[in-house]
Amino acid sequence: MDTATHIVMGFGLAGLATLDPVIAGDPATYHAVMLGAVAGSVIPDIDTVLKLKNNAAYIRNHRGITHSLPATMLWPFVISALLIALSPGVNAGHLVLWTLLAVSLHVFVDIFNAYGTQAIRPISGKWVALGTINIFDPFIFSLHIMGFMIWQYAGYPGVTFATIYVILAIYYVLRGVQHHRMIRYVMNQLPDLTKVYLSPTMRWSHYHVAAESPDRFYVGKLDGKKMTLIDAFDRKPINFENERIRLASRDKNVRAFLSFSPIYRWSTYERNGHLVIQFTDLRYFSKGMYPFTATVWLSQDMEIESSFTGWVFSEKKLREKLVLAQSK
Repeated sequence: MDTATHIVMGFGLAGLATLDPVIAGDPATYHAVMLGAVAGSVIPDIDTVLKLKNNAAYIRNHRGITHSLPATMLWPFVISALLIALSPGVNAGHLVLWTLLAVSLHVFVDIFNAYGTQAIRPISGKWVALGTINIFDPFIFSLHIMGFMIWQYAGYPGVTFATIYVILAIYYVLRGVQHHRMIRYVMNQLPDLTKVYLSPTMRWSHYHVAAESPDRFYVGKLDGKKMTLIDAFDRKPINFENERIRLASRDKNVRAFLSFSPIYRWSTYERNGHLVIQFTDLRYFSKGMYPFTATVWLSQDMEIESSFTGWVFSEKKLREKLVLAQSK
């Protein structure tokens, strides 16, 4: 989820924690739990600082080790230790428990996005991405804001957020059922599909579609039971025996892209004396283009002159980023 939603979930858990008699009867512990719940709701995304290094490091590692099983167990103890140092008299057991719940909830809700997490690492490095909930869901966010208003003007935060989380549990189940139905619908519309990737939007029945068959890629959108096909491409396996492709695949930006993207096409062309090798994620179609890409410039002497991976929304901006990378 987005950062704002993670934060409101942290405060929502703090409201729910008032149902715990130990916390309700100890103001110091309650305030520590509130801080722990909010901190626990955002701490797994500390890997966002990798953006300061480069896009390749960020794409390859975001929602990786910081969302893993060991990290999920470690974060509550780190946060709780800091809070106990600031307020030694708090109930350590209940603080750790509610902070653990906050961290676990962060990782859990991230699984439902199209981006996903490596939540079962180190058991498996597989990205777990159910793709049933948008990164920002207005219903989830608005329900929390409504809960805060009830808390402010009527009290009863525990009962209020217990009710809200029951409603959200039902909502997640219904979104999952809807997602499954839409996948079946897409597979009935297009021939011989082997995989379908649906990316949810902020609208209940609207999805971006990327799908593959043994010999074709398809890109489209769903609005209810109306499917619109946007693009179809021949599916061309990467020939790693080709020297140019093999060279490009060793680049850090391309490796990061390939480690993350489950459905992409690749192309080669020449421009201004460069051989351009481009990999394009088909899940993200916006404003007439595919903004998530990895692109490499090769010289005539078969050397990598520049490369980039990340989000760009125009060819001009992509060239600017490649020129900038070339000058470094």
